Amino acid sequence: MNHIFQKISFAVTYLAVACIAAPVMAQQANDNRSVLVTSGGADASTEKKAAEWTASLQLTDAAKAKRVQDAITVHLVAVRDWHNSHPFTLTPAGINPATGNKLSDMDRQIIVCSSKPAAVHDSLMKTLKTELDTAQTEAILDKYTIGKVAFTLKGYQAIVPDLTAKEEAEIVKNLKQAREQAIDYKSIKEVSAIFEIYKTKCEQYLNNNGRNWRQLFKDYTDKIKAQKAAAKNNP
Repeated sequence: MNHIFQKISFAVTYLAVACIAAPVMAQQANDNRSVLVTSGGADASTEKKAAEWTASLQLTDAAKAKRVQDAITVHLVAVRDWHNSHPFTLTPAGINPATGNKLSDMDRQIIVCSSKPAAVHDSLMKTLKTELDTAQTEAILDKYTIGKVAFTLKGYQAIVPDLTAKEEAEIVKNLKQAREQAIDYKSIKEVSAIFEIYKTKCEQYLNNNGRNWRQLFKDYTDKIKAQKAAAKNNP
């Protein structure tokens, strides 16, 4: 649980690094735009993933299912190809202006991957929203992010047992924003890093509305340690 709630913030970093990296990234985006949106380089693994995710919806309209599957395939390939052709070293080394800490390799990878053409994301979402209802669209986004919205929400519910309906709604809103943004990143480590940005927002929201997140988290971890100790002493 400690790992789930580690703090990472990239929002300010994006702005700071953009001034340095923008010319290089803009040219790369222009050079890659048509390839990313129309790439046909799907491998067996990518095609299988798109097929399985679409099949999980149990769509009865074969034509609709094919449109959804094709959109997912194109998106997965575009995300993969951009990631593989844009190493973190394309982002200049520097500091995170929010913390003063040196940018990590993950920080730099997130920054360069966030510079991919917006059409990659927008094309997929347009197809999903056109062909599917809200629940089905969310089910596909959950596939991309291995169910992190529900998993992370359970963590907040455990740490803040008296979470109000209003607080939970704000947390869910943030986590769903994280989920949609995270689909454009290849590795689960990158997906987790995107979620960290929004988890920080959740915790700031709780702090700004009368909660003490640090104390709540400490109380929760102390409780878990006590439960483990009790179980060990009473097998």
